[in-house]
Amino acid sequence: MKQGKSVLFSLLAILSLQGCAPKVSEGYDAERGYIGNISISGAFALYPLAVLWSEDFKKENPDVRFNISAGGAGKGIADVLTNMVDIGLVSRDLHPQELEKGAFPILVANDAVIGTINTEHPNFKLIRERGLTQDELKGIFLGGKYKLWSDIDPRFVKKSIEVYVRSDAAGAAETWAKFFKSNQEDLKGIGIFGDPGLAQAIKDNELAIGFNNINYVYDLKTKKTSANIAALPIDLNKNGKIDADENFYDNIDQLTSAVAQQKYPSPPARELMFVVRNDKQTKLLKAFIEFVLEEKQQAYLLENGYVPLEKNIIAEQLQKLSSSDKQISKR
Repeated sequence: MKQGKSVLFSLLAILSLQGCAPKVSEGYDAERGYIGNISISGAFALYPLAVLWSEDFKKENPDVRFNISAGGAGKGIADVLTNMVDIGLVSRDLHPQELEKGAFPILVANDAVIGTINTEHPNFKLIRERGLTQDELKGIFLGGKYKLWSDIDPRFVKKSIEVYVRSDAAGAAETWAKFFKSNQEDLKGIGIFGDPGLAQAIKDNELAIGFNNINYVYDLKTKKTSANIAALPIDLNKNGKIDADENFYDNIDQLTSAVAQQKYPSPPARELMFVVRNDKQTKLLKAFIEFVLEEKQQAYLLENGYVPLEKNIIAEQLQKLSSSDKQISKR
């Protein structure tokens, strides 16, 4: 009899504890709102934005915590597909096999990859006036055609072209290679890890040439390029000079405006995206992504060196999220 009372007491205690347990479903509690953790990793290009958006989301949802790291687009897509993180930051087109493995992309912004040179280059003024054509850049970055700056133009110094590329799987590198109808593996040069490292390599070598995301070239406070690094103008019409309608590199506002108006070609202009898994779209993740697509959050993009999505593109992304809800509910 005594043992029976003990079992009954234990059952009541368990039921009591269950009744007190928080009723959190997919990161949402009816009383406290959104609650839980969101982990994010991936493209250097999107990292500053992800941090900005997470801080604003936390102001409205203080029970949500974020863990955000940058490691390149390749790491972002790998991490999300192996369930290491909730959101992968990706700055390149997804591969078919990544979609087959369950990658679900949502566009969140636009930006561009730009060629970069050192401001102390012996021919800096002439390069800025002349620019380089797509074919000349292809001859530099795919290797073989140009070894010396004077091989491109006899007015340039007769010294080696110091080419820097990315050593890690990167959306910037893949987008830059796509400009030449090639892949990142085809780019030739000294491999440097990460966008900050590549920018520093350009700053340290007056004969250097490379490529970077916009935000690692321009100072967001002054709107001008950072010390010892400058954007390399592309001679789009191949007439041997940078015409007025090709000259949009003096400050970040000019460049982002050129991207929005499609004056700067795509590629290397590109779409930036969050990638989640098809089978892991919780209420919390959807709420954060919808928050990022709100007009207020998109308005931050221009002042931070990115280009907002067009309204019809935002509507398409929200429709994709809504459709995925219906797919999940049918399972």
